Amino acid sequence: MGERYEYLPHRLLRHRVRDIASGTEGELMAVINENVSDTGVERWMHLAYIRAASGR
Repeated sequence: MGERYEYLPHRLLRHRVRDIASGTEGELMAVINENVSDTGVERWMHLAYIRAASGR
């Protein structure tokens, strides 16, 4: 098993975005391809990280 994650380029980095699932709005800080498996089988997902107005 290699790296657990890698940063991906995205055209909306540092732009204001909205997460439809949670309704959170904020600045897109990173998009990461992360291995989220907790077993021996690799399972990769793209995860977006947004900084809300609260700074979190």
